[in-house]
Amino acid sequence: MTSLRLQTLDIRLLRYFAVVAEENNISRAAQRLFISQPPLSRHIRHLETLLGVTLFVRHTKGLILTAEGERVLELIRPLLALQEATLSALGQLSDDRQQPLRLGLTTAFEQGIFASLESALGRQVRALSLLRHSSPALAQQVRKGKLDAALIALPLDAAGLTLSPLPYHEPLIAALPASWPESAISRLVLEQLNHRPLFWFRRERNPAFFDATRRIFERIGYVPAYVEEPAEHDVLLARIARGEGMILLPASFAAIQRQGVVFHPLEGTRLRLSLGLVTRPEDEALRAWLLPFIEESLS
Repeated sequence: MTSLRLQTLDIRLLRYFAVVAEENNISRAAQRLFISQPPLSRHIRHLETLLGVTLFVRHTKGLILTAEGERVLELIRPLLALQEATLSALGQLSDDRQQPLRLGLTTAFEQGIFASLESALGRQVRALSLLRHSSPALAQQVRKGKLDAALIALPLDAAGLTLSPLPYHEPLIAALPASWPESAISRLVLEQLNHRPLFWFRRERNPAFFDATRRIFERIGYVPAYVEEPAEHDVLLARIARGEGMILLPASFAAIQRQGVVFHPLEGTRLRLSLGLVTRPEDEALRAWLLPFIEESLS
């Protein structure tokens, strides 16, 4: 149990002691700490009283650490290092708020889900720059230092980046041509769409997500006829409306109204898309600052 007299211990006393121990001289330590010698000597004596040990042996040429002093120095070094790292991170956090923020937003989700976040960040940072693109492209921009952070769809290979999965998930739904009879089925399962053309992306665009969905397709017995997905959403929806194929999209896209396209929930699948934040490993303070804003905006 911590002694009652130590509960009011000022960490500055430990910092003073560490500097005096490094210098073995009150005068030089006082110069480093930008205080005069008498107060520094009083601080050291006060610390000795609080700890109940003698930290230094005094002599005419300076100070020598006692065995107890060496033990105390060994114990407090991790604490002082942690304090320094914490203050540095807090300072960086404050600085980050004054810096422009370059943030990527994945187009894998309907963009309305990010409206609250955009508003919150717009009030917090000096200048907010947004880039909307595919998740693999955004991750690459973060790696190159062209973006500070990005919200990306998971699963995704985020090698070389710090990936923070977020508590946000959407089931995949089917966007079908209204002309297909399957669009009128009340409880639709993917197997009922076997051999129907499915607009889908090439594996090299996102191998992690491609492989994950393929495994699920195989497990449930879904066998589509793959057609290369158009890059633009407008073109994609137009082709679906013409009856050329279907696609699986996050449920948020059901907010889009398009004549000739029916957004249909799927029964019995575990297909879903999750959201994650990627930053560079050296931007830990920025990541720690961003996460609360993101999680609150998506809740």
